[in-house]
Amino acid sequence: NCIQVSIFMSPLNVHICRYPVSGDVTYKKYHPGKYLVAWHEKSSTENERTTVAVKSLTNHQVVFRQIAGYVARRIVFYCNIEDKAKAGHEFGFIKFGSRMDVFLPLDTEILCKIGDKTKGGLDVIARLKN
Repeated sequence: NCIQVSIFMSPLNVHICRYPVSGDVTYKKYHPGKYLVAWHEKSSTENERTTVAVKSLTNHQVVFRQIAGYVARRIVFYCNIEDKAKAGHEFGFIKFGSRMDVFLPLDTEILCKIGDKTKGGLDVIARLKN
């Protein structure tokens, strides 16, 4: 059980993906898949994607996923298990945009709302409980 926050990127947006939390990278996996449009309900589980997990400094497990879409058919990520993640620092990019899903613990305070436009490395989308 978790809260999912999805950030959609158009082909005109900056496509750099940044760590949503500081901590230790505990998991990473590339998943080949389809190229459904990013807003399709099954794109998170059926499209080409990468999944990364970070154990935060407050001991929360945060999972995030880069998802390729219909136009964006190339995901690049350069983090490794045991890397030290730093919130706001780059870990990859999606060529020509698509979507980034962040899966957070249920007690997380969400600071954004549907329709907000975010700026990578500047806007805080959520706050983990201590």
